[in-house]
Amino acid sequence: MRESLPDAVSALTRAREIMRDLADWTADPWPQVDDITTTEQYAYALRTFDTARFAADREPHVVPFMDELWRRGVVTFDAQQTKSWFSGELRLGPDLANLWPLPESMDLSLARTPPFGGPDTEPEDNFTEEELDRMVSVLGPLSMDVRWDCAWRGLPESKDCGVLLCLNSFWLQQHVEPSPGEFGVWISLGPRVAWTPEGQTWVGASGLPLGEPQTGW
Repeated sequence: MRESLPDAVSALTRAREIMRDLADWTADPWPQVDDITTTEQYAYALRTFDTARFAADREPHVVPFMDELWRRGVVTFDAQQTKSWFSGELRLGPDLANLWPLPESMDLSLARTPPFGGPDTEPEDNFTEEELDRMVSVLGPLSMDVRWDCAWRGLPESKDCGVLLCLNSFWLQQHVEPSPGEFGVWISLGPRVAWTPEGQTWVGASGLPLGEPQTGW
């Protein structure tokens, strides 16, 4: 169930309002920033952040690219490498603009770049609301989704209940897809409750301008 918003800050504010008004308790946010996949995102990352994590297959077309990064002195490979995979840190800056597009098998992520995370950040880590505010303030064209588990007031259980905030992204059939300029708040009542009369009554009483229902999480 979905409500669209005009920008990232408005969407974050709306998600918090919904939980404040309708939830008995709310867990810490779980944000997930997506890999850099567009020209706009790459250009923004180069001028905004210091480093990014990279990973790439050891394919013939990738090796010369990695050699070029090494020649420029902008790459630090992880101490442990595999025979089939490169990984490490890339120093970002405007001087890398001419390297776009990246090799097809290369992933570039800001998940361990402040404020999105640090060297020890794991994909399953939660963050504080203050840390989330900093992420949204520098999000720009990057794509991110944020989940809060919560207990909706008046429903009998909280399993798989929560709010999903999609920033430059869109919830579609069990997963989130990047979608530039799209900001939405999605509500889950949990599969055991969502389609029951009790769940439908809760939806009607919530007063939320919800769109068409989708397969939830």
